[in-house]
Amino acid sequence: MKILAFESSCDETAASVVEDGRHVLSNIVSSQIEIHRIYGGVVPEIASRKHTEVIAQITKEALRTAGCEFSDIDAIAVTYAPGLIGALLVGVNFAKGLALSLGVPLIPVHHLRSHIAANYIAHPELEPPFLCLVASGGHSHIVEVKSYTSFKVLGRTRDDAAGEAFDKAARSLGFPYPGGKFMDEAAHKGNAEAIHFPRPKVEGSPYDFSFSGLKTAVINCVHNAQQKGIEINKNDVAASFQQAVVDMLSERLMMAADKFGYKKIAVAGGVAANSGLRERLEAECKKRGCSLYMPPLSLCGDNGAMVGSQGYYEFLAGNTAGPELNACANMEIDTLE
Repeated sequence: MKILAFESSCDETAASVVEDGRHVLSNIVSSQIEIHRIYGGVVPEIASRKHTEVIAQITKEALRTAGCEFSDIDAIAVTYAPGLIGALLVGVNFAKGLALSLGVPLIPVHHLRSHIAANYIAHPELEPPFLCLVASGGHSHIVEVKSYTSFKVLGRTRDDAAGEAFDKAARSLGFPYPGGKFMDEAAHKGNAEAIHFPRPKVEGSPYDFSFSGLKTAVINCVHNAQQKGIEINKNDVAASFQQAVVDMLSERLMMAADKFGYKKIAVAGGVAANSGLRERLEAECKKRGCSLYMPPLSLCGDNGAMVGSQGYYEFLAGNTAGPELNACANMEIDTLE
C-alpha cells in the first residue's frame, strides 16, 4: 500500500511516499528556517503562507523521486493535530482536495504519533508495546505505546517543552534560531559542571517535567553577567544547561521504564537529535539491559515519512476521515483509539 503523506504543522512543508508503513520511497522537506531565523522564532502567518507556496511543488517532487504517478497512490495521510492552526489547515485542505480528486481514503494523523512512528522506519524490527520519550520544540511526553494506535501518557511537561527551553536559552546566549543544534555544539566545548542549574520536579507527578524555571535560570545567569560587565563562557553555560535537560529527561524516562517494566525504550522528536541525550540514554539502557531505539537525525525533525508510516497503521485500524476533517491546534495523543 502506497501512501502519499503530508506534514505542515509548523515551519517545514513535507511530502513523502511510504509503502506499507516502513518502506520510504521519497521524503521531501522544504524548510523555512532561514526565513524565521530573522525573527528569532517561527512567525505563524509567514509559515502558513510559505506552506501554501510550496506544497504543490514538493508533492510533485515526492512523486517523481518515488517513481510514482498519482494513479499509484492508495491513500492520502496528513498531520491534522496538534500544531500551528494556520499551518495545519494548509496541509489538511490540500490533502482533502487531493484525496477527493483521486478517490482514495484520507487518513488523519496525530503529530506526536507520527514522531514515534519514525522509529518504525529506522528499526523494521520494532513493534509495540514499548515506552517512548517524545521531546520536541512544542512537546515533552513519556508515552506508553501499547499498540500502533493505542497510547497512554505517563508524563508530560507542565509548562515549556524541552526544545523550546533550548531555543530560548540559545537566544539569550546569542545563538541563531533554532538554537538546539548550536547549544549542542557549544556543549561539547564546555564544562558541564561549571554552573549548577536547577532540575525542577513536579510534586505528586514523578514523570512530569517543568522546564520554565530552568530556562529562566539560564537567561538570568546570562543577563546578570552582562549587567555586571562579566564575560560569560557560552560553552560552559550551554554544557551546564544541556546536562540539566538531559538529566531531567533521562531520569524520568528510566524511572518510568523501571516502574512499568519496559525493556524496549524509544525516543522521538527534534530533541532526540541531541547528542548528549542520545549518549545518556544509550548508557542508561545498556546498564539496565534495555533495547534502545532512536531515529536517525534526518527523521528526528518534522517530515512526511513519519506521517506516512503512522498513517498506514491508522488505516489498518480503520481511522479514516471525510471532507469534514478539520485541523486542531491542541489534541492529546491518546484521543483516538
